[in-house]
Amino acid sequence: MQKFSQTPTDPLFVQDPYPFYERARQSGDFIWWNDYDMACAVSHKMVHTVLRDRRMGRECPPELAPDIPEHLQPFYNVEAHSMLELEPPRHTRLRALVLRAFTSRTIAALAPDIRALCHLLIDDFPDQPFDLLTLYAQPVPVIIISRLLGVPEERADDLVRWSNAMVAMYQARRTPEIEATAIAATNDFVAFMRGYIAKRRKTPTDDLISTLIAAEADGEKLSENELITTCILLLNAGHEATVHTIGNGTKTLLEHGVTEIADTTVEEIIRYDPPLHMFTRWVYEEVTLGAHSFKRGDQIACLLAAANRDSRAYAQPEVFDPTRKGPQNTSFGGGIHFCVGAPLARLELQIALGVLFERCPNLRLVGAPQYGDVYHFHGLERLMVTTTP
Repeated sequence: MQKFSQTPTDPLFVQDPYPFYERARQSGDFIWWNDYDMACAVSHKMVHTVLRDRRMGRECPPELAPDIPEHLQPFYNVEAHSMLELEPPRHTRLRALVLRAFTSRTIAALAPDIRALCHLLIDDFPDQPFDLLTLYAQPVPVIIISRLLGVPEERADDLVRWSNAMVAMYQARRTPEIEATAIAATNDFVAFMRGYIAKRRKTPTDDLISTLIAAEADGEKLSENELITTCILLLNAGHEATVHTIGNGTKTLLEHGVTEIADTTVEEIIRYDPPLHMFTRWVYEEVTLGAHSFKRGDQIACLLAAANRDSRAYAQPEVFDPTRKGPQNTSFGGGIHFCVGAPLARLELQIALGVLFERCPNLRLVGAPQYGDVYHFHGLERLMVTTTP
């Protein structure tokens, strides 16, 4: 496979990674990304295949498990119980428990609350230019996921701060200072969740935390560490990507003069400029994919955003087309690790963007938005807008 070098923290790449993806796709289904020392699936067909092939998975083969430095142990102790990093049977049990709260009926019932929250936030928009991420894109998903879990909404600022610090551990810009901040956030997050779980054991309600506690009591052997990690994962994943997507989507809509938010508009936003660009898999046995062979212990990175711009899957993929029809995009992953919160994310995007453009017909950008150095995520540093003509 052809080798490519591209520093993921390069400012030009951070602002626009799509030219690199286009060059990568021209070499076939796979490239070797030197900076990650890893094979990367770049075509829509191959990303789709790798995400669903059970000969690969998220959990590191035990014989290849790295030694974790003691100072980073708190973060990886949490990761060790994350269903995002596990394979069956543990993954199956944890996901089944979470899906009890993510039923289609439960998600649909959140619509009035999401809509009311969006109107409330817009009521407080200032007359002068403001950051839409801070005043709208962040509060909507973090407050809704907090309500779903039963976590106090007044702790939203702490949740965002802890989440951002922990997620930075996955970013290419990771430094010792970022690691130290993430460990402190992890310890604070775990302590908060442990205390709140103890409270819910005494006074259960109809929230997700109480549901998970009840499942533990029913003998499904959900340990307290698994319970804490699952709640942290849902709080982190339940808002992080949606914040980026609301921001990226609003930017795209304003740049293209689109104000009607249909189901196809939301799907096109998710395809066109997704919040997560890379998702990796470990290879568990010898496997041949296309013209390339892999062995146990290899890693393959699925470049989701590259797959979403593949001209073999989408006509004129570089064009934002809110009426587009085509194959399912890869932004929510695939296989057994398909994003459990995808229905909630879609609902939040549909309502948040719809209400925003309905209430703010004069919404416009102030200056040129800049993307943050957060790869393999992809989101704006801020989104300065005004609602006045």
